[in-house]
Amino acid sequence: MARNGANQDAVNILMVDDQPGKLLSYEAMLGETGDNLLKAGSGKEALEILLKTDVAVVLMDVSMPEIDGFELADLIRQHPRFEKVAIIFISAVHLSDLDRIRGYERGAVDYIAVPIIPEILRAKVSVFAELHRKARQLERLNGDLRQLSNALLTAQDQERRRIAVQLHDGLGQDITAARIMLGAFAQPNHTEEDRMRVVSEACSLVDRAIQQVRTMSHILHPPMLDEVGLVSALRWYLDGFTKRSGIQTELSVKPDDFPRLAVEIETAVFRIIQEALTNVFRHSAANRASVLLERRANEVVLVVQDNGRGVQQQVSELQPAACGVGIIGMKQRAQELGGILNLGNANPGLLLEAVIPTSSSVPAALQASALP
Repeated sequence: MARNGANQDAVNILMVDDQPGKLLSYEAMLGETGDNLLKAGSGKEALEILLKTDVAVVLMDVSMPEIDGFELADLIRQHPRFEKVAIIFISAVHLSDLDRIRGYERGAVDYIAVPIIPEILRAKVSVFAELHRKARQLERLNGDLRQLSNALLTAQDQERRRIAVQLHDGLGQDITAARIMLGAFAQPNHTEEDRMRVVSEACSLVDRAIQQVRTMSHILHPPMLDEVGLVSALRWYLDGFTKRSGIQTELSVKPDDFPRLAVEIETAVFRIIQEALTNVFRHSAANRASVLLERRANEVVLVVQDNGRGVQQQVSELQPAACGVGIIGMKQRAQELGGILNLGNANPGLLLEAVIPTSSSVPAALQASALP
């Protein structure tokens, strides 16, 4: 039987005793912990529950028929899945030092004597439940990081291919054409007029190549971000985004005299907005998008909203399996600076909000690990 199942952070606590009255008393003592309380009337029933359920703590009586607590602990520890399950023994009979040693040898983390003091029982169970909760959260984070790492490697390869194609088909073709023209310039059968025309066309191709290099360089890292700050860089980027995509954009800044921020914060905010608008262009079918940048007392808030078709619930809840590398990357950028990222459907469209603290300095380790 489980209680408090609606609490998503709750862990499972298995109570094992052959006397129903004791199980009820344990349930009463632990009811306010907010965790799921599972009851088993025998060692066999406890093993069946363990095989089907992720359990954080096993609270068991030592004296039970058929399979006593010591034997049950041995069986639990023999299974690789249960090596880290916290086992707490309860006994009114086996209270000698040898009994305690026997319990610890079988993997018990604690040994409680009867009569039980409810506050002590709750405190001990809560400690091991919290350890399990943290371990579970760490496993999820490690899974997210592995997925992010794989996704970033894939995105990096795709970006390299895209840049390679642009260099070959755009910049490379223009430079090759200019080289051919300049090679023909040396031919003696050309008139002065022909030569001037060749020089003019070659100069035009070189100018176009220079512009392509400048555009690619600015998109990879806008120099305005370092020279004049985040707001000017965003105005430049939104203007270019509107021209390239046909999506009308609007930038609102609060306050009007928006201050300079730490370099890592300005870079993260710019990249989040850049990625958010890229997603608007690729996936939303929107024709309008707005960006709000607001400096508050101890944080900077950015909001990107479009009038497109929105996203599925799994994406708005930032479930890793449903999100692409862009959303995962934006979330990671915010988290590395101690911030948060939220998504929500705005009916119509999608609303993205990121809040990044500015009051405390960013640890050097985080700065070093920040995404490029």
